[in-house]
Amino acid sequence: MTDTFPQPRGAEPPSPQPEARKPAYDVAPKGEMGKDFEGIWEQPSGIRVLSAVSHRAVGKRFLITGFIFFLIAGVFALLVRLQLMVPENTFLSSETYNQLFTMHGTIMMFLFAIPMLEGFAVYLIPLMIGARDLVFPRLGAFGYYCYLFGGIIVLSSFLFDAAPDGGWFMYVPLSTSAYTEGLSADFWLIGITLAEIASVTAAVEIIAAILCSRAPGMSLTKMPILMWYLLATAFMIAIAFPPLIIGSILLEAERLLGLPFFDHTLGGDPLLWQHLFWLFGHPEVYIIFLPAAGMVATMLPTFVGKPLFGYGFAVAAVVTMSFLSFGLWAHHMFATGLPILSLSLFSAASTMVAVPTGVQIFCLIATLSQGKPRLTVPMHFILGFLFIFVMGGMTGVMVAAVPFNLQAHDSYFVVAHLHYVLIGGMVFPMFGALYYWVPHFTGRMMSERLGKWAFWLMFSGFNLAFFMMHLTGMRGMPRRVATYPEGIGWDRLNMLSTIGAFILAAGIALFIWDFFRHRRVGPRAGRNPWGASTLEWLYEPVAPGYNFRAIPRITSREPLWDQPELSETPGAEVRGALRDYPDHRRETLGCHIVTGEPLQILRLPHPTWFPLTAALGLALLFGATLASVYWLCAVGAGIALIGFAGWAWEPSDSGVDRDIGIEGLRLPVNAIDKQSHLHVGLVGTIMILFALFFSLLFAGLYLWNTQPIFAEATQRPARIFALLALGLSVVVFALSWMVGRAHARASLWITGSLNILLAACLIGLTMCFGLALLPIDPWSTAFAAVGWAIGAYLTALISVALFWTVFNALRKAVGATKPGQGLPDMLLGSFGKATATMALITAIAFLFAGTPQ
Repeated sequence: MTDTFPQPRGAEPPSPQPEARKPAYDVAPKGEMGKDFEGIWEQPSGIRVLSAVSHRAVGKRFLITGFIFFLIAGVFALLVRLQLMVPENTFLSSETYNQLFTMHGTIMMFLFAIPMLEGFAVYLIPLMIGARDLVFPRLGAFGYYCYLFGGIIVLSSFLFDAAPDGGWFMYVPLSTSAYTEGLSADFWLIGITLAEIASVTAAVEIIAAILCSRAPGMSLTKMPILMWYLLATAFMIAIAFPPLIIGSILLEAERLLGLPFFDHTLGGDPLLWQHLFWLFGHPEVYIIFLPAAGMVATMLPTFVGKPLFGYGFAVAAVVTMSFLSFGLWAHHMFATGLPILSLSLFSAASTMVAVPTGVQIFCLIATLSQGKPRLTVPMHFILGFLFIFVMGGMTGVMVAAVPFNLQAHDSYFVVAHLHYVLIGGMVFPMFGALYYWVPHFTGRMMSERLGKWAFWLMFSGFNLAFFMMHLTGMRGMPRRVATYPEGIGWDRLNMLSTIGAFILAAGIALFIWDFFRHRRVGPRAGRNPWGASTLEWLYEPVAPGYNFRAIPRITSREPLWDQPELSETPGAEVRGALRDYPDHRRETLGCHIVTGEPLQILRLPHPTWFPLTAALGLALLFGATLASVYWLCAVGAGIALIGFAGWAWEPSDSGVDRDIGIEGLRLPVNAIDKQSHLHVGLVGTIMILFALFFSLLFAGLYLWNTQPIFAEATQRPARIFALLALGLSVVVFALSWMVGRAHARASLWITGSLNILLAACLIGLTMCFGLALLPIDPWSTAFAAVGWAIGAYLTALISVALFWTVFNALRKAVGATKPGQGLPDMLLGSFGKATATMALITAIAFLFAGTPQ
């Protein structure tokens, strides 16, 4: 039976027999030109599917892999609940129990929640903003493979009887080699670090795509609300994830090399790990929540038939929340002995974040009040989200109060709060989104009847399982205990929690069965089956690989409701830009960051093996480090370098102008401009590099402040070489500025010479930092070890700049860069200036550290 729904304004009603309808994109031009266009965007088949870089292929990979990890973590959770079902249970040993709860939390937080939301972002962004693909398709493919290989490394720990057992937060000193022998913590640190590369690459991808590739006329104020949520999330990832990456590298260096970053006997501090971890960990809660809330804000107006109430207020609340979330990290450290003033400030900040959260919830409730919602399956999950997340927010305000937090700390009350926020704030919207957008993946609709059964099983099971944990926590049950004695008031509550967990699992199992069932018998989805207002429903599912045969001009936030020329015209016949393709290349439009007006034509890559090659090289490097086979590390680094070099070698397309087919506009291809997608992407990358750098500086300043005796006892850098590094940093900055500016008017010979001179100065800068650090023994104190870590980071950064400089000069020498194609020079100049700035700050810090006391 086909499900039909009343449609909101401007929406095309579904066909009574959608199976008989032809896809709208079948009406595309049938001549050789039409076939050729489809061939340009055709996805590879067979083994070559691994070379696909399309956002559709990569987004589906993220979603499928993330859901598989979700199921694995769910099985671990059920085993944990079975162990706690009755007192004094021997179903699991304490060691196995510790491994299971550690891996459950690790997989859910690092391998499911963020990657799953990134999968939705990668898949939906081009479709919703009127682009044919993401602006960096290869970056998305590379990120996915890093995520996959990182997840495999973490899970493979079970094969070696070395599964991590120190908790998903890996607190020190428990996770140091003194207390956790073997490789269990190393599997966690190395695998998660590799997987986090996917997150930061996705951040760059999302920022550049949303800012630089919107359809003509789609200004920032006309973007779908989900884009604001994803844009804020991407900036948060770019700033929040580097502290965890740095912390993981420092802890692995302590375990592998003996460097005393967290060893209190040599001036280290175990709380440094907590600061670095929660600088990532608390913003991550909002990084998980915001995209899910954005999907709710996108779906809800569809089922109410009215635009989102308070669009501007919602955007302001999202931006405010993204800022406030970075002031809450010590919210998790109230019981660590922080000063009273610090506790008060972090408690106030933890309470303040409820304000922008409440604004978003009120916008959703006000939207509901504008009409009578259609109670579809996605709508059920939206209502479930509102109820559960608000409950979690109320307990969040409770734990923000220091006195209550000290009582509830490390009890099951905190476990209940965490799951109400994360499952209510992310998992329920995710299932609603899967039901809502599944026609894009399969072309068919899932069952309304089975979907509602799945919802009620999940909703009732969840509340039974986790509401009881509030009570067990209030009765004093601590977290992370494998068993408990009988007769202290926890027995029945734990029994009910376990029953609820299995009811929740039954709802998820019903969803899985319905998903596979609907692929065979589900009714075919017509064009815009839900009556939505956003561009991803312009074509009938499954939409063609190129997304838009021509890119239309957008004049409204609800284009399919307010622009009848779109909603009443078959997708392939919609008029717009880039209908012609004289260069036979994959292309989309680049836009002004604010207004959305066309600025350039973006050339997009065809399927390529280079992302997989680079990711394989990195995976080999990380895996060989884990196995202590260091010659294999060099092989992995070489393979990764080959992948990156092949990736970047292709001839530049800048310096060409072309008619885009609307309004008589001729636009440059890959414009040499600060608003170019490549430059915006580079700025996002530089932001991540600065976040990594300042995380190291934070570690040094923290130890200097908390362990002043050891800081004073540390050897000083050689001042003469620190002064030379300071001078060379200024020279490198000036040369980078010249390289970036010279492309517009200088010959290839001049720019090539500048590249060579820049390379020589970079080599000299590396030598100066090495000689400045030479008097310092990195194993003497934690402060000395941090100094060497900063030097190592700068050496790596300068090496990248040096490689890029030589690479750029070589491309000029062999003619791969023609006159007028100066985009690589502009990008190199910006990267060089960023590198020189970090080197300058470091040189000043070394001089300050070297000042006689």
